[in-house]
Amino acid sequence: MRRFGHLVLVRLLPRIALLLGNIAVGLSILAPAGMLAQLAGDLSVGVQDAGLLVTYGAGVLCISSPVGAWLTSRIERRTLLVVTLAIVAAGGIATALAPNYATVLAVRLSMLVAAALYTPQAAATVAMIVPDKERPGAIAFVFLGWSLALAAGLPLITFITVHVGWRAVYVLLAMLCIVVGLMLRAALPAGLQGQPLSLSSFGTIARSSTLTLILFITLLSASGQFSLTIYLAPLIEKLTGAGPATAALFFAIFGVTSLIGNIAATTVVPRFGMQTTFAIFLGLTIAGTALWAVGAGILVLMGIGVAVSGLGFLASNSMQQARLAIAAPPLAGASIALNTSMLYVGQAVGSGVGGMLYARGLYTGPGYASVCFMLVAVAVLVLTWQRRPAQS
Repeated sequence: MRRFGHLVLVRLLPRIALLLGNIAVGLSILAPAGMLAQLAGDLSVGVQDAGLLVTYGAGVLCISSPVGAWLTSRIERRTLLVVTLAIVAAGGIATALAPNYATVLAVRLSMLVAAALYTPQAAATVAMIVPDKERPGAIAFVFLGWSLALAAGLPLITFITVHVGWRAVYVLLAMLCIVVGLMLRAALPAGLQGQPLSLSSFGTIARSSTLTLILFITLLSASGQFSLTIYLAPLIEKLTGAGPATAALFFAIFGVTSLIGNIAATTVVPRFGMQTTFAIFLGLTIAGTALWAVGAGILVLMGIGVAVSGLGFLASNSMQQARLAIAAPPLAGASIALNTSMLYVGQAVGSGVGGMLYARGLYTGPGYASVCFMLVAVAVLVLTWQRRPAQS
């Protein structure tokens, strides 16, 4: 029995460590969403300017994810992931010490160059260390880190920021990155070498209609998701008059249902397939966002909308990564990096659209913009279904 328990631990520990890394990196990326008002007030800028930390950051993440995958493809995976977390930790400490908005922005953009590497390379790494039949579930499990970041981390960030300030939050995030980096150093086997990537790998992806359509769906759905999510806290205040405690509760609801949705997707995907599972959970995201939009100003309806949309938020993203990994296994490192890049493009587009509507006082607009983006994603999904359903 003891030997069996040891074998289970050895088998699961690398996946758990990679998941925890997604929590640490995810929170470092999403942190401004939980502290927009405090950042704006302390740094003497507007809420929209604070939101630009997300918008500009997403642009850096978008470029750095595929370029970084190409430049680092020959680096041993354990070393790459540990160094990435060390750089993110250093960025957290530097942000905590930053004297003004310009410095915060500069440090954040520099840190995100490294942070962009983690999620796609964690997914590619877990695909190397599990049997082929376990890959979809293992990738979805590692991506649960983002669900947990939303479920527990983002509400906690909002709570801690209100009580002790945003600088303390960045110190705590840096400490988390250091601890997880040490775990990865201990848990991952040495000598994990990914498939070397060349620029021709990205050209091969660009010539594949299946892969490019999957990536375009990610861009559209992420644009819709982040049109609303990034400005959730200030929108709640403007639409209902509720304060930070309510925003933290909404983030918690969103995160918990995201976690539930991701677990559910991992459970049902063997039965329904990745394509159908993705469609189901994208539909939940659309339904919840539509309920928010229609019920804007009615706190209960907005809360239900957040809960329903959360069910599909990260589950659909997990399925997209798994679809790419299965569609072209030799190109998984590059295609998953590009998928992450599309997430960040969507984050930039969505937060930009949401910020523009917010700045003009159109507080119900982000909800409707979100629905429109995701309905277009559904239309593109139909094209994917018609062309190559077997590979999706």
